[in-house]
Amino acid sequence: MDVTAGHAADAETVPTSRRAFREALLSPGPLRAAAGWAGCVAAALLLALCSGLAPHRIWGASAAVGYAGAVWPAARGRRRTAAAVAAAGAVGLPLLVLVLMGRAQLEVEVVARSAQLLLASGSPYAPDPVRVADFDPYLPAMAVFGIPDALFGAGPLTDPRLWTGAAFLGALALCTRRPLLLGLTACPLVALPLAVGGVDLPVAGLMCLGLSLAGRDRPVAAGLVTGLAAALKWTAWPAFPVTVVLLISMRRSGAAGRGAPLRCAVTAGLTTAVLVLPAALRDPAAFVTHVVGYPLGLTDTVSPAASPFPGQLLAAGSPGGRTFALVLLLCSALVLAGSLAVRPPGTAPAAARRLALGLGLAIALMPATRFGYLVYPLVLASWAVSRRGTAARPDPEGTFRWPARSSSPMTSRPARAASRRLSTR
Repeated sequence: MDVTAGHAADAETVPTSRRAFREALLSPGPLRAAAGWAGCVAAALLLALCSGLAPHRIWGASAAVGYAGAVWPAARGRRRTAAAVAAAGAVGLPLLVLVLMGRAQLEVEVVARSAQLLLASGSPYAPDPVRVADFDPYLPAMAVFGIPDALFGAGPLTDPRLWTGAAFLGALALCTRRPLLLGLTACPLVALPLAVGGVDLPVAGLMCLGLSLAGRDRPVAAGLVTGLAAALKWTAWPAFPVTVVLLISMRRSGAAGRGAPLRCAVTAGLTTAVLVLPAALRDPAAFVTHVVGYPLGLTDTVSPAASPFPGQLLAAGSPGGRTFALVLLLCSALVLAGSLAVRPPGTAPAAARRLALGLGLAIALMPATRFGYLVYPLVLASWAVSRRGTAARPDPEGTFRWPARSSSPMTSRPARAASRRLSTR
């Protein structure tokens, strides 16, 4: 028996097994998915231990349990089960607990009070804001989510975060696949605002839906949805030019009808104007103070939005840092506009990626920002990846063609209709 050969074989087996483990961890498979959920456990526990906000600590404790429960099914290759377990622990359970306890982020209180002011005075903005809670930095349409609370009083079914979450999930359900929706809901950056109350989610969902409608050559519907998103929060405004440029590019390639860009632009502009101008003109001074002055740090009360991004660090680290950060923000907007002119996106997923890039730069360079704003590039980029291969693509001659509909006798539309008629007899 050759002992030396046996030791040599063992020595070769150890590096090989390590290499196989490393490849399995880095490749898109069960082990990588399990490692991802384990990372979510660590993130949730870190928030539960370090956050100074009680709703965040409650969410972190509950979400850590849900993410831990998702590790085992993910390692077994049961991705949907893992995502469902994670969503239940990171969204369902903490949302139920927080709603019953009456605990939420400040945004929930702001939306509820703005709805009360809107119904009482026609403007959602307090005339003389003093405290941080008195300021409403959102556009007037955001108050719609607080109307149930204003009409029927505070309660589990009138909580504004339920309606913002429903708007987000409903918008994404209309334009994405169910597995992505489940996995995205369980992601910590999305699950946290769903549970504690976040106003950016419905805006991001409507932006995806608007791009999806534009990519299907439905300019009026795309303009309506984009205008609604723009009337909720100014962070949706970059979606307006991106959607119009997308339709222009599709029109040139023959994938969109004549006049589609103009119809989309007019519809979006009118929708935003109808939803914003009445409340803004009711009290212009209050509108400017809340929506412009407060987010830019031009009021005596300073916004608590602060995360260690370059724009925030510049604004806080030097006397002229805020101005320099605003200049960089303007430059990034000009770069995005130039990219739209030089290389316009031809499909909805390409437009979503471009918009995600632009918003990511803006979030990094804004003087007052927070980690929660990252839901915009996350949701847009995830939606773009999920729609890969479903949009119109150019053929070798350069013209755009939509994916051919199935001609299978079991999947074509006439066959499905005939099958339904037979099943009802």
